[in-house]
Amino acid sequence: MNGRPSRREPLLVTVLVFPGVRLLDVTGPIEVFASANDFGGRYRVRMVSPDGADVVTAAGTGLRVDLAAAEAEYTSDVVVIPGGPEWPSLSKDDSLLDAVRALDARGRRTASICTGAFLLAAAGLLDGREATTHWRFADQLALRYPRVTVDADALFVRDGHIMTCAGVSSGIDLSLALVEEHLGADTARAVAKDMVVFMQRPGGQSQFSVRTRTPHAKREMLRRVMDAVSEDPSANHTLAAMARRAGVSTRHVTRLFHDEMATTPARYVEEIRMEAAQAMLEGGDDPMAAVARRTGFGSPESLRRAFTRNLGITPGAYRARFRTTDPLRGGDRV
Repeated sequence: MNGRPSRREPLLVTVLVFPGVRLLDVTGPIEVFASANDFGGRYRVRMVSPDGADVVTAAGTGLRVDLAAAEAEYTSDVVVIPGGPEWPSLSKDDSLLDAVRALDARGRRTASICTGAFLLAAAGLLDGREATTHWRFADQLALRYPRVTVDADALFVRDGHIMTCAGVSSGIDLSLALVEEHLGADTARAVAKDMVVFMQRPGGQSQFSVRTRTPHAKREMLRRVMDAVSEDPSANHTLAAMARRAGVSTRHVTRLFHDEMATTPARYVEEIRMEAAQAMLEGGDDPMAAVARRTGFGSPESLRRAFTRNLGITPGAYRARFRTTDPLRGGDRV
């Protein structure tokens, strides 16, 4: 898009829906744009389907359609292409793909949500471009469409006028980025705060909370130790302290972490503390000394070393990422 659209002109968002569409792929972006209207935006959303008929989503909820895709006059500022669980058959639906192509031709920005990337790829719109989709299906996207460069970890990717994003909730991330593109970072930040979501979530698809991505500990004593670290990262979690808490030797604690968690006690503690520090930096303006103290790193220098070692950036640079939806400022990958 060339320049930011005038705030005086309504911004037209066209959402393509079809039988079996995933509901949150549709409603997530719409809620972002509707919320933006409460903060000075002027978005107008219309729902289209290939034949103009109302549709039933994969969740069984009916959606009212405004008109057929072929009848969608006027240039769209944003065309939203959601996905659906039956993406293999949807990507072979000629009428649906024709609608995708027609809307893209009349759109300033085309954005797919989750497996909607398969519809863009099947329509030939991702050839020679970088794109993403839900991590579970990224390999399939790369295999089926070798002319597409797939980034399996990105939350969303911009390439030219086309944007693609990962799982359903990343449609909200993508939509916030569009609000920032149209109306500025202050408005996008107000919308994110209103919706109680991150302005720009940390990391990529592979980054989930430490406790949810680690295996479930079989031994109750190990679970007790891990819970204590999660509940208070700033407490004393030396190997000796963890052994006392578990009632076993330091060697035994080390062996339990190795055998059940495939990591070391020290590494687990640092991951928990990193996660706590990231949350503080994302959501507040506490001094670095306070962040370091409350997350168990002790000093700003120790905090800086941990961030540099684990993320390749300083805590200050990490915090700055959450003042905008695009931490790269000129890069396309998020």
